[in-house]
This record gives sequence, C-alpha cells and structure tokens, in this order.
Amino acid sequence: MKLPKLFWRNSAGQVTDAWEPDTAQGSFGRLWRVFMNARITIAVVLVGMQQALHALGTVLNTWMLAGCIAYLFATLAVRFWGHPRPPSSTFDGLWLLTIGVDVITFSLLNFFQASPLNYTPLFALPVLLASVLGPILLAFGTAASVTLVLLTDASWNSVKGSGEMNAQLLQAALSGSGFFLVALLANQLAQRLVREETLKKESQRAAHLQIQVNELVVATLAEGVLVMDANGFVRSANPAARRFLAARESFYPTPFKLASQPAWQPLVVLMQNTFAQQSAQESHISLAHPQLNAKRLQARSRLADSRDGAHESLCVVFLEDLREMEARVRIEKLAAMGRMSAAVAHEIRNPLAAISQANALLEEDLRDAAHRQLTGMIGQNARRLAKIVDEVLNISRAQQQIPAPQTTTLRLDEAARRIAHEWAGQNAASRLLRIHTASANAQVCFDDDHLRRLMLNLLDNALRYATGAAQAVEVSTQLLEPGHARLAVWNDGQPLEETVQAHLFEPFFSSESRSTGLGLYICRELCERYGARIGYQRVLRNNVQGNEFFVMFWPDHQRIAAELPNMDTILV
Repeated sequence: MKLPKLFWRNSAGQVTDAWEPDTAQGSFGRLWRVFMNARITIAVVLVGMQQALHALGTVLNTWMLAGCIAYLFATLAVRFWGHPRPPSSTFDGLWLLTIGVDVITFSLLNFFQASPLNYTPLFALPVLLASVLGPILLAFGTAASVTLVLLTDASWNSVKGSGEMNAQLLQAALSGSGFFLVALLANQLAQRLVREETLKKESQRAAHLQIQVNELVVATLAEGVLVMDANGFVRSANPAARRFLAARESFYPTPFKLASQPAWQPLVVLMQNTFAQQSAQESHISLAHPQLNAKRLQARSRLADSRDGAHESLCVVFLEDLREMEARVRIEKLAAMGRMSAAVAHEIRNPLAAISQANALLEEDLRDAAHRQLTGMIGQNARRLAKIVDEVLNISRAQQQIPAPQTTTLRLDEAARRIAHEWAGQNAASRLLRIHTASANAQVCFDDDHLRRLMLNLLDNALRYATGAAQAVEVSTQLLEPGHARLAVWNDGQPLEETVQAHLFEPFFSSESRSTGLGLYICRELCERYGARIGYQRVLRNNVQGNEFFVMFWPDHQRIAAELPNMDTILV
C-alpha cells in the first residue's frame, strides 16, 4: 500500500522533509516497522511467559493474562493497520496506541506481578521508540513518565512492606536516570541519522542535476563524443558522433559493437591502440560509408581509468569534422584578408577622388565630342569604383546598416525578367534559363542596382552548380499577398552538405578554394538593408530536386516563416 509523504518534526516544532516519502525505502519507515515487530514479539513472549508460569505452578492471574493478550492484539492492529506517521507537537491517536499502550501495559505488569520476574527492562522499548522516531521532548517525556511509574511502584511496595524503601527508591531513581540517558543518546543518534540521510539526498540531487547538465552539454556539442569499453562496445554516443557514424538511435541503440560496420574500423584500431598503449591517441581518419560521402575526421582518444582499479577502463573518443576545421582556418585567413582589403579600399578613395576631380576639370576644357565621351566613361567608372569601395568598407566594418529610405520601389516581375535576360546574354546561358514571373508586377521596396547585384550573385552561384541541362536554372516570382512578394533562383544541382548549409551566409565562407565567400553575405546584407529576408531550401521544380535561394520581400520574419512549406529551410 502506498503510504503518505512523511515529515520529521524537530524539537523546535519545524517540519523538515527528512524521510523518504516511500517508507519501503525511507529510514523512518524501516525503523517504524522494526519497532512494531519488536512490540509484537514482546507481546507474544509475555503471553507465553504467563502460560509458562502457570505450567510451573504459579497461580494464574487471569487479569494479567487478559492484559497481555489485549496488548498483543493492540500491537498487531498498529502494525498492520497503522501508517508510519512521526509525532507532531501534540500527541495523536497513533502515538497513544504505541508509546502510551506500552507504558500502561508494562506499568500494570510491574504493579500486579505475582512472580519474582522484573518487568522494568521492558520500559526501554517505549523510551527507545520515542527517542528514535520522535523529538527530544517526547523522548524525555516518555522517560519521565517511566521514572514516575518506577518511583510510584517502589513507594507502593515499601508501603506494603515488600522491602526496604530507601533501596527501592534508589533503584527506581537509578533506572529512571538510565532511561533518561538512553533517551538522550538514542535521540542524538536518530538526529544524526536524519542529517546523514538529508545530506545523502541533497548529494544525490546535486549529482543527478550535474549528470543532467553533463548530458545536455555533451548532447549539444558540435564535436562527436564516443565512450567505448575494452571489448569494443559503444556505451554512449552523442548526436554529433552518431551523425559522423551514420548510426541512428533506432538502428543502433547503445551499447552496440563498433566492429559491426566495416566503415568504423579506423575507430576500432584507434580504440585498440589506446587500450594497448594506455595513453592518449590522435589521428586523422576517414569513415567511408556506403552510398555516402566519406567523412574526414580528426579523432582524439582519452583513457578514463578508475584510480583504485575496481572498475573497468573506458576509452573516450572525440571526433571533429576536418572540413569544418579547415573552414574555420580559411575564415580566419580570409577575415585577415578582408581587413587588409578594407585598408586598401580606404587608401584607394583618395587617388580615386583625385582622378574624378581631374577628369571633371579636363572635361571642362574639351570641345571634341569623342574626347568628352571618353571623359564621361572615366567619370562613370570612377563613380562605380567609388560605390564599390564604399560597400567594401561597409561590409568590412561589420556595422549595422541603417535601412535605406523606403522610397525606392520597382516592379518585381519587370526587373527580374530584365536582369535575368541581361545575365543570360552575358553568360551565353539562354538555353539553361527559364523565367516564370507571377507576382503581377508587385511593387517592392528595393533599389534597382542592388537588386541587380543580388540577382547576379544568385544566378552566378546557380550556374556554377547546375548540371548544364536545358532549363537547369529558373528565376521565378510569386505574389504572397498584396505588397508582399517572393523572388527565387533555382538550380538542379546536388544538395549542399549540412556543414556548408550551416555557414551559407557567413562572410568569407565558401566551399570552393578560389571563391572569397562574400557573394551570399553581400546578398544577405542587401536584403537586410531593405527589410527583406533571404533563405535556402531544397525543393522540387519540374519534377527535379534542386537548390533554391529565395528572397521574401516581407518585413515580418515570423509571418514569412509561417508561410514556408514543410521543408528543410534556412532563413536569415
């Protein structure tokens, strides 16, 4: 039967949750059952002693026998129908049926005994019961009541002339002092037990919380973590490690054998070397999974050994994608180059301004139309260079761009078709390009030159990864609702790797060694300047799966996300 939650009330009357709610495991419940079983045993012994004394010729006192039998039934009732409930500041019925019944029963046996038996040691049971399972006041109260009973009994015996009064009173006082001492010591031991159990529960809660924190940290690490034993069984693997192993939890629940897959043999060798040499190992390995790209990993093993040798050793292997490590190094190098390019761009501004000024002065003195045409070309390209320098400086400073005034608008369908046709003519890609506009020439807030730069970056990127088949690149527009449109550039290339998708719009990141990695970052910056959002997803077009970069001309990010299809989407 499930028992109610138990509370310990200390001597100050304050309730503390010191005992386990489940008495099958709690210290209070175990001690309570021990005392109740002891009471039943003593009651059985008392009934048996009355029968034995009668058999030995002693006159049977039916009242004492009846009292012992009643005491037996009372102990059985409390044991099987009572619930362990610590006493509060006032006595309740349960403790009256335990301590009170014990004191009254043993007192009656002491008063009306007709044999030379001494029942005084039995008073130790209620004193211990009150001391161990109750506060110190209850323990001293029980000891005091027992002492009064013994003194009264000694006085009564002296009055009857059964012995010397001083000796009996001294014996009763000595026994009462012993009961007080027992009450004090037992109560102190019980309080120590409570403190130890409380400390143990607090330590268990702290350890459980620490385990949860450790598991959460390990589970969210980008670095893979494998824990293996000497037999080659994987005891634990975080999600990153399973991604590297291509081992799903449903197919490979822990523990699983590492040697079960041929692609995992490099890890098996690393683990064996770690246990054989009893030292940390580090190496670059390649996991070649069937029908998947090979994973190049840096593997570092550490040996977790118990200090006393009582437990087996475990090998902890840390896995990190070499491509991501190389990408971080490349980002750092390109970031340094970006800072240098910013310095160079800053130095270009002054001579560029001098060129523009000299060209303007020269143009004032020219009369020949051909010469004026040349100076016009110089001025046009000088202004273009000045604009490029300004944008490089803005990107390199990595400052928040102030949104452009929302006064520049253009018709999306018309601009998208014009820019796409110009791009196709310049790149001889008319056969590859398909244009589908369906935004009803929606007006969007975007600068024409910036939209050109955005689309040219996306189209160049699509052409780079397209297969070369007819209509391998598609430019499309869509009207979501009045004033809110969508522009997409799609290609039929292979899906991007997860590591590439995670860094698509970061500056100086590229999957190609010759690319600066600024194209998509500039696209994102341009979109943010006008309140638009750019994203990536894998989508089906013309029954062909492909990569799509889309721009949502919608300032409300959350509403855009709600309109997206149920696909793996990256939106920034």
